[in-house]
Amino acid sequence: MKIHHIKGYIQQIYLVEYPDKLLLLDGASRADVGTILRFITDDLQRQVSDLKVIVVTHMHPDHAGAAHRLKAITGAKIVSAAKERDWYSGIDGFLMHVTDLVLAWYMAKRLGQPRKNLWYNKALNADYQLIDGDTVPLFDDWQILDTPGHTDRDISVYNPNESIVYVADLMVQVKQHLIAPFPIFHPNQYRSSVEKVYNLNAEQILLAHRGPVVFDERAKEHILDTAPMRPVTHWRVTKIKLKGVFRSVLTAR
Repeated sequence: MKIHHIKGYIQQIYLVEYPDKLLLLDGASRADVGTILRFITDDLQRQVSDLKVIVVTHMHPDHAGAAHRLKAITGAKIVSAAKERDWYSGIDGFLMHVTDLVLAWYMAKRLGQPRKNLWYNKALNADYQLIDGDTVPLFDDWQILDTPGHTDRDISVYNPNESIVYVADLMVQVKQHLIAPFPIFHPNQYRSSVEKVYNLNAEQILLAHRGPVVFDERAKEHILDTAPMRPVTHWRVTKIKLKGVFRSVLTAR
């Protein structure tokens, strides 16, 4: 087994190579479809049909955006968390989907990336909906870990034999410190997820927006000390800003 680290549009892409098959540890963004396919054919000198499974850790644009397109081209199966309801369901879900796309474009601009089409289906058609402890179909050396908090359905992908865990957006690194991501919808679940990953004692922790990091007790405590105690979401931030503007108008009067 070999894990290839590929620079994506706004995140790292992790492609796991075996002699007879390939596993994509997350669904990447729509802008990454060509990058992934070219890596398989040009760098690995393999058929795109060797891609057998695509894990979608959660529904944000840089983690689910390429999944459907890659499935259509390669025939790969999509794996996600087992949830009855779509993350972007209803009117609120549509607005949140658009907001997340805007945030993804904003991140791309900050990274100096050209503007690309990131639009993707807000409803995921997964072939397998897995729960905590389930092994990934065709890749039984990898298992699914429920690690919610960032959203209600975040999963990590763990290989106990190799002591590697890909945690997606469970944590991000800013100024040499690991911190909680934005948004955090479920603070208590988030803290439990951080503890859960820490207790694995994995030798390699792979992040979506960084790469491998050291996740020792000091790093864990920093995350827990600085993580929000209340939900920090798009709508809460917007409401706080609107209240500030309203107060400023009243004060001016």
